[in-house]
Amino acid sequence: MASLLHETIINVGADRAWSALRQVSLAHRLFADVLIDGRLDGDIRTVTFANGMVVRERVIDINDERRRLAYSVISGTPMTHHNASMQLIPEGEARCRFVWIADFLPDEFAEQMLPLVQQGTDALKRNIERGAA
Repeated sequence: MASLLHETIINVGADRAWSALRQVSLAHRLFADVLIDGRLDGDIRTVTFANGMVVRERVIDINDERRRLAYSVISGTPMTHHNASMQLIPEGEARCRFVWIADFLPDEFAEQMLPLVQQGTDALKRNIERGAA
């Protein structure tokens, strides 16, 4: 199984960043420019990427104590398995570390996944720092 770990520093406090990230129904706002639409029906989130791809994800956990979100892709990609987590770790009062871990099969998707994770991370950082999300 392939695994990607990508992280960045966000220049806002962890609590503020978490208040945006935990709103799973608004992922299209938080990841604006990468995602263009999204909706939540129960624990199933459907997101539309800028390239037109529509993906359905099951939200597994929203953990306020650990500021951690976990989800699993259930349809919309040719991958046979994809689960991921996103976590915010305090780095002082006015900044935090965002950590995104994605595990997927088959391994060959690593080359396609890495740019999407990088673009998503950049969008999240930009949107949270601007207060847009």
